[in-house]
Amino acid sequence: MTISRSHIRPAMIRRWAACAGTAQMRRALSSPGGFALATSAYIVAALLIDRGADPAGEAAIGAVTWGALLLACRGLDPLDRTRVAALVLIATVGEVVGSQVFEWYTYRRHDLPAFVPPGHGLVYLAGLRLARSTFVSRHGRAITRGALVVGGAWALAGVTVMTRVDVAGALCMTLLAILLLRSRVPTLYACMFACVALLELFGTAIGTWRWAELGPNFALPAGNPPSGIAAGYCLFDALALRLGPRLMRLWRARPAYRAPARRSECEQAS
Repeated sequence: MTISRSHIRPAMIRRWAACAGTAQMRRALSSPGGFALATSAYIVAALLIDRGADPAGEAAIGAVTWGALLLACRGLDPLDRTRVAALVLIATVGEVVGSQVFEWYTYRRHDLPAFVPPGHGLVYLAGLRLARSTFVSRHGRAITRGALVVGGAWALAGVTVMTRVDVAGALCMTLLAILLLRSRVPTLYACMFACVALLELFGTAIGTWRWAELGPNFALPAGNPPSGIAAGYCLFDALALRLGPRLMRLWRARPAYRAPARRSECEQAS
């Protein structure tokens, strides 16, 4: 059978379209807004799938989430990668303390799902990339004020008109307000507040986890979710920002570490 140009041209067009679509997707994911939307879509899908998953399915979601986090970290510089690792470590300890020890909140199976630790890393990266975006840099003061207004209104409603009294959330919101007003990176905490608020509202709405109305080891009534619970995530972020550089110094100080040799100009040109 003779292959003419009429056969080759459609195949070339399809291949070009596929390559163009892949490149367009990469450009979209490389933008802060695109990455945040993709992360949100993935988290929503993972939580919805988890509703009907057995323990094996939950573990599979965790494995995929770890893969997504590792893929998201490929383009980061070493310091940001170390901060993500520190954030996941700190958040996992916080999850164990909050859900397993003190039982301030409980997951659907009363365990710590495998997708939660890497999920913290994805949420952190979404907030970090949004905070570094051009839009947030230009409107940082307005965004910070907006987070204060929304969080303050939510906290006030929690102690006045909501069916579940939310004293714990109001206290957390006070801490978050201090971070927003006194921190060197207020836009990071404002973006984290937005990401965490949406995550908590969705996760509690579909029953993936539930906050105790009056925790067995916590005497203050709390909402489901508490209004200012993003303060806990922001504390994780603050610790990760401080712990990340120290972990990098420890990593580079180990005996087996060798700094990558700089190539000569001739080697670079080749």
